[in-house]
Amino acid sequence: MKILLLFTALLLSSASAWGQKSDTLVVATSSKCSMCKRTLETALIREPGVNSVTLDVKSKQLTLAYNPRTTTPAKLRTAVTNVGYDADSLVANQKAHDRLKPCCRKDAAEHQD
Repeated sequence: MKILLLFTALLLSSASAWGQKSDTLVVATSSKCSMCKRTLETALIREPGVNSVTLDVKSKQLTLAYNPRTTTPAKLRTAVTNVGYDADSLVANQKAHDRLKPCCRKDAAEHQD
């Protein structure tokens, strides 16, 4: 346990030593369920410069921590639309939206799972 704590402290201090700055962006999405959560989080964590992604299913808010030297809020919103979801005022890419599971599409009834 002590080794794990020491390793975690070392890892955190080395990240700050490299000076990796992180900004946060919150995006309103058209997500519906836990499948949407999995889809968005999996796709967005692969975007260059993204450090973490979390979707709050109830509020439909996607929170992204990102490196502003690598990406921009506009690029991140576009990435969300390319997965098939609305991102703030940007409308989802229709082809990507059509590939989503039926429960994740905008016309699906609101549901909990």
